[in-house]
Amino acid sequence: MQKEDTEQILYLCLFKIKMKEFIFDPVRKKRVVLTPEEGVRQWLIKELSDRYGYPVHMMSCEHTLMIDNMSYRGDLVVFNKRKEPVIIAECKAPQIKITKESFMQAFRYNMALKVKYIIVTNGKNTYVTFFDNKEDTHSFVKDIPHYNEFS
Repeated sequence: MQKEDTEQILYLCLFKIKMKEFIFDPVRKKRVVLTPEEGVRQWLIKELSDRYGYPVHMMSCEHTLMIDNMSYRGDLVVFNKRKEPVIIAECKAPQIKITKESFMQAFRYNMALKVKYIIVTNGKNTYVTFFDNKEDTHSFVKDIPHYNEFS
C-alpha cells in the first residue's frame, strides 16, 4: 500500500466519523440529527401515531412554552381536535435513567400547558401519568389514552 492510499483511507475514515446520521421527522417534516434522545422521540411519535391513533399533524416537537418569562421547549406536545394540548412527553436518551427530576421537568412544563397526560420515556421505560390540574396531583396510569378518547 502506498502512502497516498493510506492517506485516502484515513481521510475517508475521518469523514465517516464526522458525518452525522439524520432521521426524517414527520412532525417537523424535515431531516434532523439522530441523537439518542431524538431516536426515542421518533420512536414515541411512531407509537403515538400507529398504536394510539394520534395524527402526526397534531404533534409539536421542541414546543416552545413560557414559564415566568423564561422560554422552554417541551420534547413533544400532542393536541386534541380542538387544538388544545393534552399530552406532553419528556424524552431521554436510552442510557439515561428516569428519575424524579425527569418528572419534575415535565411537571414544570405543565405549569404552562395544563395537559391531562404526561409521558416520560427513555425508550426502555415509559411512564404515563394522569395530571389533575385542579388538585395539582398526578397518578400513574397503565397506558396512553387513544386519540379518539379526547373530544
